Amino acid sequence: MKFGKVETYIREIIEKDGVVFFGLIDPLDDNEDRPLKFAKAFSEAGADIVLIGGSIGAEGELLDAIVKKIKEAIDQPVMLFPGNIGGFTKHADALYFMSLLNSRNPYWITGAQALAAPIISKANVEAIPTSLLVIEPGETVGWVGEAKPIPYHKPDIAVAYALAGKFLGQRITILERGSGAPGPASPEMFRAVKNAVKHPVICAGSSRTLDDMKKTILAGADGLHVASLVQKAKDPFSTAKKIVSYVKKIGKEKKKKLKL
Repeated sequence: MKFGKVETYIREIIEKDGVVFFGLIDPLDDNEDRPLKFAKAFSEAGADIVLIGGSIGAEGELLDAIVKKIKEAIDQPVMLFPGNIGGFTKHADALYFMSLLNSRNPYWITGAQALAAPIISKANVEAIPTSLLVIEPGETVGWVGEAKPIPYHKPDIAVAYALAGKFLGQRITILERGSGAPGPASPEMFRAVKNAVKHPVICAGSSRTLDDMKKTILAGADGLHVASLVQKAKDPFSTAKKIVSYVKKIGKEKKKKLKL
C-alpha cells in the first residue's frame, strides 16, 4: 500500500523516534497572531507536525488566513484535525479524514465525510483515513459529536471499535477524552488497542503532566497531541521545548524496551 507524503513522514518518525509529536492549535477566536505564536513555539521546540483544529473554532476565510500564515513561518507539515466540514482548508498539507465511530449520529460516522470528500479531492489535500474514538467523559468533542463515550475502564470496547475501523480501511486510531478531561485514556486501553490494530495509535490531548505522557507512550501510544500545556503557559516557547524534548526521550526509551 502506498501512503501519501505526510502519512509516510508520520510512520518514519514513529519508526525513528518511537513517537510523533503533534503541536495542536485550536484557534477559537479571530486573533490570527495567537495561533501563529504557538505554531512558532512548537516549530522551534522540534515538534514533528503542527495540527490545526478542534471541536469548535475558526472556519472559512479566517482558517485559510491562519494556516497560510503558519505555513509561511514554519518548515513542519501543517495538518488539520477538523471538527466538521468547516474545519477544512485547501492550504493544509494533510488532514485526518476521521470517522467518529462511536457516535450515535450517522452524520459523524459517514455523513460529514461524504459531504467533504469531493471538496478534499478537488483541493488535492492528503486525506489520512482515521478512526476517532471518544472515551468518557468526552467533554466538548463528545457533546458535539453525539458520542456514546467508551467507559474509561473498558479497553475491550475500545479494541472492538478500533478493529472495526481497521477492517474498514482506517490506518490511524485516535483515543480522545476531550479537552478538559482529567487525563488521557488509560495505559491499559492504549496497550490493548495498539496490540490489536498494530497501526499508529494517537493520544489526542488531555495529558496534564509529563508523567501522563510517559505512561501513555510506554503503554503503546505512537503519537501525542499537545495543546493546552503550551497555550496556557507563561512562556510557550520554553514550555514547548521542555515537553517535546521529554516526549522524544520517552519515545527512545519505548523503542529500547521493544527491542528487549
